[in-house]
Amino acid sequence: MGNSMDKWYPSTKLMIVLTVIIVSMFSTAHMMQYVLFGFALLLSLCSGKIGRFLNTFFKSIFVIVLFIFLVQVFIVQNEDSRPIWWFIGYSQIGLDTSIGLSLRIVAISSIIIWFFQVTSVKDIVSALEKARIPKKVTFVISATIQLVPQMTKLSQTISDAQRARGIETEGSIWVRMKAFIPMMGPLVLTSIQQTDERVLTLEARGFSAPIRKTAYYSVKKTAVDYFLVLLCLLGLIAYFVGGPL
Repeated sequence: MGNSMDKWYPSTKLMIVLTVIIVSMFSTAHMMQYVLFGFALLLSLCSGKIGRFLNTFFKSIFVIVLFIFLVQVFIVQNEDSRPIWWFIGYSQIGLDTSIGLSLRIVAISSIIIWFFQVTSVKDIVSALEKARIPKKVTFVISATIQLVPQMTKLSQTISDAQRARGIETEGSIWVRMKAFIPMMGPLVLTSIQQTDERVLTLEARGFSAPIRKTAYYSVKKTAVDYFLVLLCLLGLIAYFVGGPL
């Protein structure tokens, strides 16, 4: 099942993402947000990515949602805010607002995490080229998608090099901050150098040549893709005809 999801056309998976986002944005019922989050979990489970999904979720989205929840409930002042200590208070309005906002963020971010875990960059690039998107736009999109993983890998390499030279990179927050600041210079300079090398490589391969190019890798739509897109469209129509929940 996981391999079959990986082979779905990128626009098909994007249609599923857009369907979940639209339903989440228009829905006011908390139960619907739970259903959408469960749907994202089910897709990750069926695609065999549940471990990576949970790891990414708890390292990023969970922290953001927890921060928003605490700020909305205990720091943001509302009409019913009751002081607890210094600038910290409690608001029932803030609690209700934070729950709705947090659930919506969780539902939307979960399906986006699933999309990028089952869709490779080369599939996205191939789909964009088939849609006749300008190659420069395609390059910017693919470079943006790969930016965070590349920066993460590069920062880990620089951190390992610093440890090999006897610089402390682990310990208290102050120790990590002291190690982080010297790392910014090599990180930024190396990123710029890699970008320059990538541009030169593309130009050497005729990236800007005004001729039609042949792709060695290509993705194709199947009957499953058309069925899933149709299913998403019918689901959206049924949702709005029946009245958003």
